[in-house]
Amino acid sequence: MLLATTRVEDVDRFWKFFSTSAAEIRKKHGSKGAVLFRDPYESDRVWGIFDWDKQGFQSFASDPDVPPLLAAAGVKEKLQAAELVGSCDA
Repeated sequence: MLLATTRVEDVDRFWKFFSTSAAEIRKKHGSKGAVLFRDPYESDRVWGIFDWDKQGFQSFASDPDVPPLLAAAGVKEKLQAAELVGSCDA
């Protein structure tokens, strides 16, 4: 699992790309799915939880087809993966 965040021009516009064109390219790099959230405090920030490993994410981030897709989706800053602190039961 991977948690990532970015800022976007318009969340609805971003969702349209995120759930279609971007989903196809994420799948190409090993993502098995994602869940997207609006940030409750920053209206232009979205958070995603991805069923993806770090290698797949890095492959996606370095794909030359990704930057134009993110620009078309209205992404305002580089997608940043959160650093895992740890996990525990319940």
